[in-house]
Amino acid sequence: MSATPPITQRRLAGVVLPLFSIRSQHDWGVGELPDLARVGPLLERAGLRALMTLPLLEPSPGQESPYSPVSAFALDPLYVAMDQVEEMKALGGRDAFDDEDRGWLAVARGAYHVRHDQVRPLKARWLARCHARFAAEVDPASERGRDYAAFVAEHAHWLEPYALFRTLKDHHPQSWRDWPEALRDRAPEALAEAARAHATEIEGRKYVQWIAFRQLEAAHRALGEQGIFLGGDEPFLVAEDSADVWANQHLYRFDATVGAPPDAFSATGQDWGLPPYRWDRIAELDYALFRARGRHAAALFDLVRIDHVVGLYRTYNRPIDGGDCYFVPFHQPEQLAQGEAVLAAFSEAGAALVAEDLGVIPDFVRESLDRLEIPGFRVLRWEQRDGRFRQPADWPAVSVATNGTHDTETTAAWWEALPAWERAAIRAIPELGAVPEDLADSWNHHVETALFEALYGSPSHLLILPIQDLFGLRSRINVPNTVGPQNWSWRLPWSVETIEREDHLGAQLDSLAGHARRSGRLE
Repeated sequence: MSATPPITQRRLAGVVLPLFSIRSQHDWGVGELPDLARVGPLLERAGLRALMTLPLLEPSPGQESPYSPVSAFALDPLYVAMDQVEEMKALGGRDAFDDEDRGWLAVARGAYHVRHDQVRPLKARWLARCHARFAAEVDPASERGRDYAAFVAEHAHWLEPYALFRTLKDHHPQSWRDWPEALRDRAPEALAEAARAHATEIEGRKYVQWIAFRQLEAAHRALGEQGIFLGGDEPFLVAEDSADVWANQHLYRFDATVGAPPDAFSATGQDWGLPPYRWDRIAELDYALFRARGRHAAALFDLVRIDHVVGLYRTYNRPIDGGDCYFVPFHQPEQLAQGEAVLAAFSEAGAALVAEDLGVIPDFVRESLDRLEIPGFRVLRWEQRDGRFRQPADWPAVSVATNGTHDTETTAAWWEALPAWERAAIRAIPELGAVPEDLADSWNHHVETALFEALYGSPSHLLILPIQDLFGLRSRINVPNTVGPQNWSWRLPWSVETIEREDHLGAQLDSLAGHARRSGRLE
């Protein structure tokens, strides 16, 4: 009997759906981990066999970007489903709310965007109360007590520094680089004293991670039972003000930041404000950091998107003193060797990988990914050369077909903003050329159907579409190089339950299933 091929070699369609965007009748103003399984029946109806999330990691304090996390391992407490926490039930659930809490929850649930300023403090208060009850009443020898102890032991390599760091941040809100010297430099006696002084808070952080991990694991199992793969997203780096950097200062540089070189979209490039890796020291340790991250990801997800994969081959450093930017490593042979070594370490635990290979990508990186059979992305709007679009029918099988990312405007907004020459050029794609000319200027059912037919029909093994494009929505997830509440907070206009019962939304899901069936994406 032949073995089941890897996910990346199966002809499947899926969706990118940020967890924070999901609405349900159960949520506290933001999508929650069990909601991943709740959308399973909708995806199954639509013929979508993969659910890709954005990173589920906790952002660095003061930020909301999941690509600037406080840890490469810790889940965001924002996503804990409070109604499913045993201690919350014992405390009386929402019936225990006072008028202020009820007001906060009503505002958060009714908001168009995620109200981080409402949801985070509300959940933090109740998670602290849940931990207090757990600590007071749960017998360490009980099933839950033993499970908690096993979780703490299994994840100690990242959980211990994370819990201490996050607790210290509550008492020292400034960057860790401005902490008292003994804490900044991790003097053993200072760390031991802090652990004693803040033991309850530290245990509370571990408790929250235990709850979050068990909820994610349950959602993953439930999706698997529905025949749906769960995909994660692995950020390239963590924030400078993070547990990982504080605990492993020898693995990072502080004289530069990481970004992207100039390209067609930015004459000056981008500065992400993230600390560069000390690749020499990471190599000396045989890429143990990436082996650990790979094991972690493989345990939680079926498929993992590697963000900014080119940075693993060569990182674009921007000196803080304003000097000339430079790549590390500098020479191509060393870049190639490093990138392939990192990807080998990450995939060692068996995670199926796809590579975010957008932007300025040298040919040797794409050739390397092809050799490693790691699919890169084919984004229709960017697949053009000399004013002509590359036909989706000519895309390679080892690729991910799509028409947008979390950083782009939606397809509907993009289409209606196209200049005349570009719309004419894209209509050279046969499916789009078949749309009557008088219907091609606006986003409508005819254009949507033609574009889906082209993408679904491509040879690309994987087709992953943004959730907004499934329903012709125009609101976007993120605007690059901007900071504000408009980013990382978009919510679907309907709840899971509403989508299930509204005929016009169900009809759209059925239409998507038809595309999947005709293109052979319903394995």
